[in-house]
Amino acid sequence: MERASWLLLATLAISLLCYLANLRRRSGAPRRPPGPRPLPLIGNILDLRGGNLHHTLAGLARAHGPVMRLELGLAAAVVVSSRGAAMEAFTRHDRRLAARAVPDAVRALGFADRSVVWMPSSDPRWKNLRGIVAAHIFAPRSLAAARGVRERKVRDLVDYLRGRAGEEVEVGQAMYGGALNLLSNAFCSADVVNVGAGSAQGLREVVEDLVSLIAKPNVSDLFPFLRPLDLQGRRRHAARQIEKVLRVLDGIVDRRLASSASSTDKQQGDFLDTLLELMSTGKITREDVTTILSDVFIAGSDTIAITVEWTMAELLRNPTAMGKVRAEINGALGGKDAIEEPDAAGLPYLHAVMKEAMRLHPVAPILLPRRAAEDGIEIGGYAVSKGSTVIFNAWAIMRDPVCWERPDEFRPERFLDEAAKVDFRGKDFEFIPFGSGRRVCPGVPMAERVVPLILASLLRAFEWRLPDGMSSEKLDVREKFTTANVMVVPLKAVPVIVA
Repeated sequence: MERASWLLLATLAISLLCYLANLRRRSGAPRRPPGPRPLPLIGNILDLRGGNLHHTLAGLARAHGPVMRLELGLAAAVVVSSRGAAMEAFTRHDRRLAARAVPDAVRALGFADRSVVWMPSSDPRWKNLRGIVAAHIFAPRSLAAARGVRERKVRDLVDYLRGRAGEEVEVGQAMYGGALNLLSNAFCSADVVNVGAGSAQGLREVVEDLVSLIAKPNVSDLFPFLRPLDLQGRRRHAARQIEKVLRVLDGIVDRRLASSASSTDKQQGDFLDTLLELMSTGKITREDVTTILSDVFIAGSDTIAITVEWTMAELLRNPTAMGKVRAEINGALGGKDAIEEPDAAGLPYLHAVMKEAMRLHPVAPILLPRRAAEDGIEIGGYAVSKGSTVIFNAWAIMRDPVCWERPDEFRPERFLDEAAKVDFRGKDFEFIPFGSGRRVCPGVPMAERVVPLILASLLRAFEWRLPDGMSSEKLDVREKFTTANVMVVPLKAVPVIVA
């Protein structure tokens, strides 16, 4: 009899809970986002196996919707895969989503607590350092002051390629060395590497290895209580790589300090001088100087190099577009040889080509994850609980057929009509290669100037051909997302000097 009473009470309790849950659902309270069924303990980790993460997430979103929940070990993630959901997140909840989901590897050497990329936007130090970057690197006046330096380094890149005319060139490798030196000269008045040399590739490998450590699944992130053990050694490995990058940049800073100590040497008047002046007045620390430089170099050089490589690949794959853009450049410049930034800025079809390549192949197809810092966030009618990681699949958003006609085709002309008004600043939520909101990439103004200048210079100086025996239809444009969205087969092409 007692057992029957307990059974009745349990049944009534379960019925009451179900009733209350249904009542809450009917009352309009936000529900948890749908998603694939998680397995005990490991959650949905197995659902992410194989292929590129942005492709896998897009496939899951087609089955479960544009706002989708995943369980990753003990951590919860919400994936946003449509323009509408992204717009709601960035316009209604940007402040509450402005914290970062910090991978354990980035905590090495306390880097996450120093880097503008990883600090929460609520931290006063983030606001101070981000303001310095915006005011002294990427402000229009600062960019205008360094324009001559950027144009000179692009000419150096063209000269390097001219010396290899008629030979196969690995485009991405040359672009990386050129972009790295362009940034280092614009900011520090010094070359970091020799273009195309092993020193450039060696530094790139260190940075790629570091970013790869951040991107790889880590048991410390899936089960945070295991972080102190660093079971996979990712944090220790990251510490060694961070140290290598900082050592290069510390060397640049130390040489400048030593040079400045000599009364006969004048200041360079570059961004590094500005940082050192701020340091001398106590507004930032010596550690801040190196960390700001590392943020700029790590984020900037790869972004420029990979974007140029993808754009060149799509042009070589689409000879008609290549012909149009070269005709535009030659028609606008007449007999002028060296291209300047204002020349490149006045080439609408070139800009359309660049935008279309970035839409199809964003360098960061998965934007750096955000973290829900508060309760009360609702996206697409679903609740995003406090502490959840929020992932924006920019690749899926920029190929959404709701927003883009024939989204998988390379069609630069789409950016010459109404879409021509679409820019990189994250206000047009169907096109967010640099993110959006308060965590949008601060380097957008630099990329807008440098990428068109490099492309126009390469296309003006050379006719570009694929290696012997390769047709444009056979060019491999498959993606490989590791540290960034790169080509599975690096692009090789032959620069031929224009007669």
